[in-house]
Amino acid sequence: MAEDVNRDLRAARRADTEVRIIEAATELFTEHGYVATTLTDVAKRAGVGARTVYVRFDGKAALLQRCLDVAIAGDYHRVAVPDRDWFQQAMNAPTAEERIARMARIGAQLMERTGALLKVAQQAEAIEPEIAERAQAARTQTHQAIGGFFRKLAADGLMSEENVDWVAETGAVLGQADTYLLLARTTDLSIERYESWLVETWTRLVNE
Repeated sequence: MAEDVNRDLRAARRADTEVRIIEAATELFTEHGYVATTLTDVAKRAGVGARTVYVRFDGKAALLQRCLDVAIAGDYHRVAVPDRDWFQQAMNAPTAEERIARMARIGAQLMERTGALLKVAQQAEAIEPEIAERAQAARTQTHQAIGGFFRKLAADGLMSEENVDWVAETGAVLGQADTYLLLARTTDLSIERYESWLVETWTRLVNE
């Protein structure tokens, strides 16, 4: 029993330490950018020893990626977005309108949580091959997930199967984080307006 308690206490301390490091790193990355942020700075902000950060994360690129993973998921559980309950609810809502609305809400919430960090990741891609590789993998995963959303709409009889590949490809591009960041740079775009824009554009695609 005592061993179980001690094990639970150690796990809780490790989890608390990770939260502190991720929160500190997220703040510093978004305040100062990727290049200017050091792991020593993160350790100081988190109130832990520098060795703790170096041991727990295999370099600054890995730390940024973990910050992004947490922001995307909205929590610290290592569960892929397509396996999340809220994603599956969007994929299986009873009407096309509800599915699109749910998926647009997911997209808006993701961008609200990750937008600032994604800007940092875009800057870091030029100098960190690991980040560039993970970013490209994330784009591919997003493309597959959103494209699959539209193909499932057609398979479930909620949209025409005519031009389904074009709708899926176009809808996936519209839902990419890169598209959001471009809109944010070139328009007066709030998260609420972005969500409405996704609903409108995706609905038009489905009704083509």
